[in-house]
Amino acid sequence: MRAVRYHEYGSVETLVVEQVPEPHPGPGEIRIRVAAASVNPVDWKVRSGAVREVLPVDLPAIPGRDAVGVVDAIGTGVQGVRVGDRVFGLGGVTGATAELAVLSAWAPAPCAWSDAEAAGAGLGSVTALGGLKALGPLRGRTLLIEGAAGGVGSAAVELAVARGATVIGTASERNHAFLTSLGAVPTTYGPGLAERLAPLAPTGVDLVLDTAASGSLPDLIALVGDPTRVATVADYTNASRLGIHLANAENDPALLAEAAELGRQGNYTPRIDRTYPLEHLAAAHAYAERGHTRGKTVILV
Repeated sequence: MRAVRYHEYGSVETLVVEQVPEPHPGPGEIRIRVAAASVNPVDWKVRSGAVREVLPVDLPAIPGRDAVGVVDAIGTGVQGVRVGDRVFGLGGVTGATAELAVLSAWAPAPCAWSDAEAAGAGLGSVTALGGLKALGPLRGRTLLIEGAAGGVGSAAVELAVARGATVIGTASERNHAFLTSLGAVPTTYGPGLAERLAPLAPTGVDLVLDTAASGSLPDLIALVGDPTRVATVADYTNASRLGIHLANAENDPALLAEAAELGRQGNYTPRIDRTYPLEHLAAAHAYAERGHTRGKTVILV
């Protein structure tokens, strides 16, 4: 099969398209014929070697953690899915950007989602839902999402609005119309945030979800007055020190199913910034790595 691999840690120049052996599903896993896979921050952090102490991989490695496609092989012990079903989901830290990929958590992809949208839903939705669930009930509460225009942030906006929250999202001004279209009240990030929030949330902000890891956690805690009312899905370094919730992305089929159901109801549509063909994965990594994506970057296989 064709896949993109890197044989050593490094820059996007290490990424090459080549023929590689087909993977096979183990117990509790399925294999899909990939239609599309998404690009996530973890992909280039792993590829560059920046997180090798925490997330080491065997080289050569195929980047990519989430994908959508049609099931073509099923491992032992798997129930509730058949060859030919269209599913989206998650595999290991690597392996998705290829013609065939093995998933360990999946859900049926809503018919209304394109392949690009379904590919962008896997890691984004479980990460966003994990962070939101850490904050407790959302209905009737005002939630601030830091970094609301990115892949996880934009998913969190829609998912929180669907759960009945009033959402305020921080983003650069060029993304304010985008946030409004998702159902959030936009504002800019950075110094003076409390003053900008005052007219937007006259009774105050109840909860905060950080998806940006921009160093703003102390200010976010000060906004709500209690670290237990703040969660982050991005700032692993400071979360425990400051006593806030740290939500890690998990291969949880229940979270994928929840996202899919909201998709079927029309309450969640993964937002896609750009798509690239498999052969242009290096360009996709370079674009996403600059950190100004609006929604997700997706590879069409």
